[in-house]
Amino acid sequence: MDANWIPFHPNPKKPAFVLPPGAVDAHCHVFGPAAEFPYAPERKYTPCDAGKDKLFALRDYLGFTRNVIVQATCHGKDNRAVVDALKAANGLARGVATVGPGITEADIAEMDAVGMRGVRFNFVKRLVDSTPKEVFIGIAEKIAKFDWHIVVYFEAQDLEELIPFLKELPTTIVVDHMGRPDVTKGIYHPDFRRFISLMDEMPNLWSKVTCPERLSLSGPPYDDVIPFCQAIVERFPDRVLWGTDWPHPNMTTHAPDDGALVDYIPKIARTQEQQRKLLVDNPMRLYWAR
Repeated sequence: MDANWIPFHPNPKKPAFVLPPGAVDAHCHVFGPAAEFPYAPERKYTPCDAGKDKLFALRDYLGFTRNVIVQATCHGKDNRAVVDALKAANGLARGVATVGPGITEADIAEMDAVGMRGVRFNFVKRLVDSTPKEVFIGIAEKIAKFDWHIVVYFEAQDLEELIPFLKELPTTIVVDHMGRPDVTKGIYHPDFRRFISLMDEMPNLWSKVTCPERLSLSGPPYDDVIPFCQAIVERFPDRVLWGTDWPHPNMTTHAPDDGALVDYIPKIARTQEQQRKLLVDNPMRLYWAR
């Protein structure tokens, strides 16, 4: 583990907000354990171990029914830790992989059989090395045959140059963490309006309204991020997802309380209908339709 690594919260509160039946934590990770699933040599960080058993215990404690486990960059393109968790989840988890251009249809079919339903393309320069867009397009064409979707991770200042690429992708696209807006600029800044306009223009574009702990400058309870999440939930109620982001990689100031994050949900999805779509209907449609 890196010397400055902040491990996940050891004792989260029990949420006051009661999740709707069947709720899905649609963005979380597993790290190792390294003794069983070594971290990638090319990784940019070395985390604490945070395996499937701890994830599933947290799921039950918070009141979720299902998880969507997203491949973490510390494991590179070795998806074995996620595949292992999917097998152990007995149908209660789906996964998002990271793959390279050498992926074959047989490889995709094998992962599909255990519950993988998408791939992640990471454009955050501090986390991954640059990959030519043509490589991503080639991967997208392969996974589209399996009705997988694509998760994209980028920062707000990079969206404008990514738009032509995003419009080339042949599948549903899910944007991590609202494209990481700069919350100091407000919801009417051109950067955030560009993202809203793109969602208006692209009916296949979804957003995760996640990670206020990463976007906030005011810190807990992250009230400065609420207007951004609300804006997307209210405008696109059928194309939003929510997740804890446990075990919270690369936090620099604190380990968020996962129970407090659950209590954040009714602040951003203010009606029962919005909450049901965000936590149940949308993730079930995207991940468990088959």
